[in-house]
Amino acid sequence: MDATQLLKGVLDLAVLAVVSTDDGYGYDVVRRLRAAGLEDVADASVYGTLRRLYSAGSLTSYVVPSDEGPHRKYYGINSQGRRQLQDQTKTWTAFAETMNGLLATAERAAGHTADKEGRR
Repeated sequence: MDATQLLKGVLDLAVLAVVSTDDGYGYDVVRRLRAAGLEDVADASVYGTLRRLYSAGSLTSYVVPSDEGPHRKYYGINSQGRRQLQDQTKTWTAFAETMNGLLATAERAAGHTADKEGRR
């Protein structure tokens, strides 16, 4: 299964989760997502998601001067973003529970089929 396709569907949720714990600038958010286990996340996808969430009113932003290069634009979650995070968390949890149930059923069926074949 291609993890990048799964990631596209949950990138908003992942980004909201990351900035809910601490504000971050673009590459910082990318780094934190990768450190959390989403190694395949693309820089451009995260930057686009941050801009889209900001435009939709789910994030705030502010600029912090940097002595080491260009100023950094930080993003933080606001009340609308927290509601979105809550709603999407419920949706994800229900989806994951459904998938886990389907996969457990398939695994039991596969074991049952293997048992039958072993008795022949």
